[in-house]
Amino acid sequence: MKLSTIGFTKKPARRFFDLLRASGARRVVDVRLNNGSQLAGFAKKGDLAWFLDEICGIEYVHLPNLAPTGELLSDYRKKRIDWNTYEVRFLDLMRRRRIEETLSREVLDEGCLLCSEDQPHHCHRRLVAEYLDEHWGGVEIEHLGMEKPG
Repeated sequence: MKLSTIGFTKKPARRFFDLLRASGARRVVDVRLNNGSQLAGFAKKGDLAWFLDEICGIEYVHLPNLAPTGELLSDYRKKRIDWNTYEVRFLDLMRRRRIEETLSREVLDEGCLLCSEDQPHHCHRRLVAEYLDEHWGGVEIEHLGMEKPG
């Protein structure tokens, strides 16, 4: 199974859609809790679904069950918890939601997990992808637009 991830911040629309088109992804799986904010620009849910279809011929699906809770997200953003605590709590949340049992592999195969963070290092989309690989095995993960060292 091939699963990629991408964040839309710090990317002009052209680069974002070029990365998706080049990835071969068949669908974008939106894992944001809040996908309708005006701050999302071209990645606002209704606009994004249209752009993906028109520009890339890629399907759009929103799976909020793969997003953190509002409380967890708020605690991290307001620096009430650090990244390590966030990661432990989010992994526990995925375990309690049993995402490995409730998710369709067909929806995720050749899909691309989308959220806002530019890089995957401190982003829940990376945690989702790695969690699924740990539980399903054989998940090839590629982080699109990731900065390369050097």
